[in-house]
Amino acid sequence: MQLQGLKDKVAIVTGAAGGIGLACARRLLGEGARVVLADRDEARLQQACEALRKSAAARVLASRCDVGVEADVVATVELAIGTWERLDIVVNNAGLMLFKPIEQLTEDDWRRVLQVDLLGAFFFIRQAFLKMDRGGAIVNVSSVHALETSALVSAYAAAKAALLSLTRSAAIEAKPKGIRVNAILPGAVDTPMLWSNPNVKSGVERVRPDDVGTVDEIAAAIVFLASDDALFVHGAALRVDGGRLGAL
Repeated sequence: MQLQGLKDKVAIVTGAAGGIGLACARRLLGEGARVVLADRDEARLQQACEALRKSAAARVLASRCDVGVEADVVATVELAIGTWERLDIVVNNAGLMLFKPIEQLTEDDWRRVLQVDLLGAFFFIRQAFLKMDRGGAIVNVSSVHALETSALVSAYAAAKAALLSLTRSAAIEAKPKGIRVNAILPGAVDTPMLWSNPNVKSGVERVRPDDVGTVDEIAAAIVFLASDDALFVHGAALRVDGGRLGAL
């Protein structure tokens, strides 16, 4: 059974060249939406786009976009609207994670993480508020690190916590505009980001097999929040972690 209200909608998914972003784009296309894949890795982006075009040729666009550069964000939004004359959904999925002890973090490290994980989402939210019609939806991909975290990822955890706060504020301001803003908090997901985590590789952070989700499971939650089946969901922070944080 398909989700409601997604057919022919226009969506932008950031960080869409792989992982959760690509899975989300694939799920949106499967629901009948039109999708702009945005990513700063142009080679991987084009490869992902070509793969999706095999089943949805006329409904896929690629936009080389560094979400931390506002001009790239504006250009991506203009591409979507210029091609399909509307913008209905934004999935702020692009993320950057650094692994360093606090005493080794530099100002540049903090700026790099915040530019992508927080300001990138803000830039797209701002454009959506300016260009999106009533009935639109924004889904911000935060992390369980916004609630509970581990060593070496303080900048990432702080940025993802700030993204939750931005989600709440944006949801309040978006409601009179007829736009919904929500967030999801993925837990351990089977992606290179998880397995390259030095805390996981060293065994400091233990990950049980049944605590690891798939990108498709995360995408399903994102697309639900973007759909009309979630019309009464505003400012939510949906934890999608297989119950990992709830275990004693």
